[in-house]
This record gives sequence, C-alpha cells and structure tokens, in this order.
Amino acid sequence: MTNVTTAAADHGSPGPARRARGEQTRQLILETALRLFRERGYAETTMRAIAKEAGVAVGNAYYYFDSKEHLIQGFYDRNQHEHRAASAEILAASTDFAARLRGVLHAGIDVNEPYHSFAATFFKSAAEPSSPLSPFSRESSPARDASIAIFRDVIEGSSAKLDPELRKELPELLWLGWMGVILFWVHDKSPGQRRTRRLIDGTVPLIDRLVGLSRLRVLRPALRQILALIESVRRDD
Repeated sequence: MTNVTTAAADHGSPGPARRARGEQTRQLILETALRLFRERGYAETTMRAIAKEAGVAVGNAYYYFDSKEHLIQGFYDRNQHEHRAASAEILAASTDFAARLRGVLHAGIDVNEPYHSFAATFFKSAAEPSSPLSPFSRESSPARDASIAIFRDVIEGSSAKLDPELRKELPELLWLGWMGVILFWVHDKSPGQRRTRRLIDGTVPLIDRLVGLSRLRVLRPALRQILALIESVRRDD
C-alpha cells in the first residue's frame, strides 16, 4: 500500500529534470517576448507572435504566462533579482550610506541598460494608473517589495545614524526616488544615459545630508509633519 501511495505521489509531482525543462521554457518565452517588445513595441506584440518566435505552442506560452501583462511581471521579478545580485558586492564593500546608495542606484541603471530602447514604448502602458503594469499596481507588489528591500539593506547595513521614525519610512521613500530616476532614464537620450548618471551622483550627497540632519532635535517637528503627511496620502480612505 505504501509503495502504491508513494508512486502516485511521485507521478503527481514533477521531478527535478522536468522542473528544470519547464524553467528553461519559461525563460525562453520571457527572453523572446522582451526581444519582440524591443523590436516591434509592446502593443504590437501578441502572445501568438511570442510563441511562434520561441518555437512553442501558443497554449504552452499561455501555460507559463496568462497574458502579456504576466510576462512583464516576470520581467519585473527577474529585474529585481538581477539588481540585488549586482548590488551585493557594493553593499559588502562599504558601510558608508552615500556610497551604498550611489552604488545601488548605478547598479540598477546597469541592470536596466539593455532594455532602454524598449523602455520608452513600454512606459506608455506602464504609466497608465489603472494598468497592472504600473509599478504601483497590486500585480506589481512582489517586485515592488523586492526593490524596497534592496533599499532597506542600503540603510540597515550602513553606519548612518538617523531618526527611528525616518528609518522605518526611508526604504520606501528611496524606492519612490528610484522610480523618479527610472522615469528620467526612460526619457534620457544622452549617450549612455550620462545625464541619468550625473543625476544620481548629484542627488545622493543631498539625500545623505538630509538623512544626517534628521537627527537634529530642532528639525524633528518638521520631520514628524512630513512623515505624517506621507502616511495620510498613503492611506486608502
């Protein structure tokens, strides 16, 4: 009886080899979609075209991704994984807050650089507030949380001394700032997006200074007001 039960359980769950093949197919579909988005634009690329280029059945493409929107969520998830990997050496090398933040922001631009030509056309859909592609959407919450976690690591591993309430809110505030950098980068036509790099290098010292000033007793009432305002606009009344 035990052997029959075990065999049924094994039959019902895919083995390591099958899971590996499935992940390879998933990544193939995702890579093909990103290439077609760059070449044809997001709106003009269909799931049927993606399946054909990837050499898989349309039904197989839909098995791994329910829609084009789910493909983009797959891209978001992988993008955050790559951003964290690219930031690891930077975060291990220094406890200086400014150096950590600057390094993580530049690492994010490095990770996104191959998609710059595609980003402008994709942003037209992602900028729509009701779109599931929006970085603020419910569908994007796993990737958003993963990105905020990177900025939390920037703070927690640093030697920065800051107000406890600001420490709690700062990772999300830094993520919001990162979204502003990405928006600037999307529209940056300078060679190698040098203007975006200059924006990062010029902004980080200002953030570092503001974080340091948060400890001053004289500024705490103003800081409390700012944090209360942030909390009030965050609430869904």
